[in-house]
Amino acid sequence: METIGTPMLWSLFAAFVVLATLVDLLVMKQQGAHRVSMREALIWTSIWVALAMVFNGWLWWYLGGTGSSPELANQKALEFLTGYLVEKSLAVDNIFVFLMIFSFFAVPIEFQKRALIFGVVLAIVLRTVMILIGAWLLAKFHWLLYVFGAFLLLTGIKMWWAADKKPDLDQNPVLIFLRKHMKISNNFDGEKYFTVQNGIRYGTPMLLVVAMIGITDVIFAVDSIPAIFAITEDPFIVLTSNIFAILGLRAMYFVLAGMADKFHLLTYGLSIVLVFIGIKMLLIDIYKIPILWSLGFVAVTITGTMVLSLMRPQANDAN
Repeated sequence: METIGTPMLWSLFAAFVVLATLVDLLVMKQQGAHRVSMREALIWTSIWVALAMVFNGWLWWYLGGTGSSPELANQKALEFLTGYLVEKSLAVDNIFVFLMIFSFFAVPIEFQKRALIFGVVLAIVLRTVMILIGAWLLAKFHWLLYVFGAFLLLTGIKMWWAADKKPDLDQNPVLIFLRKHMKISNNFDGEKYFTVQNGIRYGTPMLLVVAMIGITDVIFAVDSIPAIFAITEDPFIVLTSNIFAILGLRAMYFVLAGMADKFHLLTYGLSIVLVFIGIKMLLIDIYKIPILWSLGFVAVTITGTMVLSLMRPQANDAN
């Protein structure tokens, strides 16, 4: 499988992710447990989006200055931007589920930041493994593109029909498994993952929350990663656009958590995007839909459903 990723580019990106994660953990340690304000969340969301755009601009400049054709530089920059937008859009669904997890476990709002940071770190590691394995499989078995396409098409249709239904976390098989195989205390012990009661070591609800966030993100990645492979088969672009979107997930959660009910039609928009990308993947050997068209379709669909949500609020919002 062809890729623009050289050992130097892979190393630089890995170093950036490690550095960004360390900075996030250092800031979290210095601030301690606290309620994240809308202002703080907006600042960090803007920083992560800006870093992604700076990286894309730098990649475009680098490719244009190392003997690559301007057409290749333009194509890769557009692929990154489209993949980033797709992943960022699908991540909104993650946020709504994270909100349900926090509500289900009654996680104090000042503890949610820590749970999200470590959940995101776990998601980065697992997604990296999934993307590299996926790239290897697609390089060996081209027909898997059709499998991914059909899967996205069916997932989009299923998402549309289940848009108004909320999952029952009590029946979640992952949660049932963890509770069955671990001693879990009923109460939080600050931000600790383990506590000792009567000389016995227990996992705290915080441990379950982080595990649920990381595993839930991987489940969503089963949808989003094939979606980005429909945009580009370059593993470097797939991984970088995916990870940049995930790095900003924690900050975006605190921006959107309070507005989840306002965008009640967004799930329908996401389902349309998945159906579109599934069709794009199924047609890949017949007709390749231009990247610019894909970018425009995703942007218009997501923006349109958000605007419609605000124009046509739910009955309980209007009161």
